[in-house]
Amino acid sequence: MASMKTLHVVGFKNSGKTTLVSRWIRLLKQNGFSVSVIKQHGHHGKHGKLKMPDANTDSMQFFNNGADLSLVSGGGAVQIMLNESPDFQRLKQLATIDNPDVLLVEGFKEEIGPKVVLVKEQADWETLKNLQTIQLVVGLADGATSFPQISSRNNEEELDRWLFSWMGVES
Repeated sequence: MASMKTLHVVGFKNSGKTTLVSRWIRLLKQNGFSVSVIKQHGHHGKHGKLKMPDANTDSMQFFNNGADLSLVSGGGAVQIMLNESPDFQRLKQLATIDNPDVLLVEGFKEEIGPKVVLVKEQADWETLKNLQTIQLVVGLADGATSFPQISSRNNEEELDRWLFSWMGVES
């Protein structure tokens, strides 16, 4: 691919965002794409604490003693912990350091970028329908919108076809 494609998957709690993002990661990887993901943690309010590694680990000792950034490498993986909550643009820089083909963003519905909106109930759509750059609406029962739609988040084949079409590649 010539340039990175970015897609936000948005909706309210338990609307299927993580399930869809996880599915699309597997699908894209199976088709040879590199994928990065940013997730907005929102289960405990805007400033909810993330579950951190065990306090006895070296990285947590560094973190708890005030390191601005703790980076640990080993076993084929790298873990980065920042002692701050960076803005979306900084998170995007961190997530795309390896120049992935695709950046999937779970949440961050107010940020600029193309969006797939997952609707669990009609009231969700009333709140989400004014978001900018909606590309697809999933789960809207009455279909009362001009945006492209897939009626059910369980229609995996149709969701996958849509993703490849949106990316401009053959499935």
